[in-house]
Amino acid sequence: MFQVEVVDLVITFRSAASKAAVAALFSFASVAAAAQPGDPLAPLDSLTEAHAASSKPDPLAPLAEAPEAPSADVTRITNWVISSHDNGDLPFMVIDKVGAEVFLFDADGRFVGKTPALLGSTAGDESSPGVGDRELSEISPEERTTPAGRFVAKFGWARGRERVLWVDYHTSISLHPVVTGNRKEQRLKRLKSPTPEDNRITYGCINVPRNFYANVVRPLFKDTAGVVYILPETKPLNQAFLAFVG
Repeated sequence: MFQVEVVDLVITFRSAASKAAVAALFSFASVAAAAQPGDPLAPLDSLTEAHAASSKPDPLAPLAEAPEAPSADVTRITNWVISSHDNGDLPFMVIDKVGAEVFLFDADGRFVGKTPALLGSTAGDESSPGVGDRELSEISPEERTTPAGRFVAKFGWARGRERVLWVDYHTSISLHPVVTGNRKEQRLKRLKSPTPEDNRITYGCINVPRNFYANVVRPLFKDTAGVVYILPETKPLNQAFLAFVG
């Protein structure tokens, strides 16, 4: 049995601050990629430095709208993917579970967009054995994790004739639009909140805004597979990504 948590698909961005951050971050990976014309061993400029250089905050703008730089681990993994070409010729995304954010890049390492996300309700970097073969009601709270690691993702069908981006088909982990069928869970409100502290609510799947899914994820992955890097939260990066050196 393979299923995902898809019921009613309605989306909004977290806030105006997220939109501002998307615009400001749009060039941070492109700058880093441009710094190394074809040499996979050339040192990459820090994504954080590139982001800081490209961001020119309006001194009169409200502080809440100031864009945030990606975390150090997002920067390290993205630099490594681009410099080593670990993604091959495929688009890729980096999912920061601690920050509850998803970053998308095209096959050349150019930054495409970012969004807040909802993730597994329990912290952890492994999936329980056989979890993908069970009904959602049979998955205990402690098993509701979003696994860390490198995955080759591709669009496919899920229960309810919904197309989702399968991240790990055998454990039923996919990325799809936010689920809003259970009002008590307040998933839209969680997506729009200014912190990641309330973004852990799913059975393990990654929920993103509908508009982001339709306008960014689907066009980037619809005709090809892609690589998904889910950052760990309970173990070092080099245990989640065995080829990682950094």
